[in-house]
Amino acid sequence: MSGSAQGPAAVRHAEEVMGTVFSFDVRGGRSDAVAAALDEAIAGLHRADEVFSTYRDDSQLSRLARGELTVAECDPEVAEVLELGAEAERVSEGWFSLRYQGSLDPTGIVKGWAAERAARRIAAAGVSGVSVNGGGDVQLLGSPDTQRPWRVGVSDPLRPGALAAVVSAAGTSELAVATSGTAERGAHIVDPGTGRSAVTDLVAVTVVAPSLTWADCWATAAFAMGSREGLAWLESLPDVEALLITAGDEVRCTHGLAARLG
Repeated sequence: MSGSAQGPAAVRHAEEVMGTVFSFDVRGGRSDAVAAALDEAIAGLHRADEVFSTYRDDSQLSRLARGELTVAECDPEVAEVLELGAEAERVSEGWFSLRYQGSLDPTGIVKGWAAERAARRIAAAGVSGVSVNGGGDVQLLGSPDTQRPWRVGVSDPLRPGALAAVVSAAGTSELAVATSGTAERGAHIVDPGTGRSAVTDLVAVTVVAPSLTWADCWATAAFAMGSREGLAWLESLPDVEALLITAGDEVRCTHGLAARLG
């Protein structure tokens, strides 16, 4: 998945962090303010990686999981992420989980939350538009120019190099697109009920919503549910549209998705 648009006064940057690449496309704004905001956003991503990494024994998350720290002793962002994750667990009736193999692991929410936070930091600098793509999940704010909206291509999981759809941010100032599936990373999504890889009829779920934090969570939860239950649940969420693709090459969409395509 990738954000794409051409326009004047573009600042682009790619940063390797959290085991993936975060791509920034910033439009408009004063150059000094944009540079400072971009530096701050990038520093925030690296700090989030330090705090939440499950691969670093000295991260606050690892120490919290071992009982060496309390939430109150961690950075305030830890409590924020855990509260958001708890809300995702509640809304999804447990299909989204903050735990993996019995241990605390908010990985499923951190990347989307961090990318959205980075985008909002840059937007606050007075830019006309910003796109932050974190490993294929995109937060869009504003617009690239006055003539056209941001557009995001959704990769076809069954046809490498092809697109399953193109999502448009026309008519809205905030849009996020997140995909969960097996095409890029294999069977990495866990069924919280069994603790093992989710076995469903799906190969990909793409969720479109205003916030990448939630879009990322909802895509993961819906994938674990399977196409029938996942689609029905996504239809029940406000301001959420989705595209689900099964292993049998069947495409299922929420009723309002068509208005977001183009």
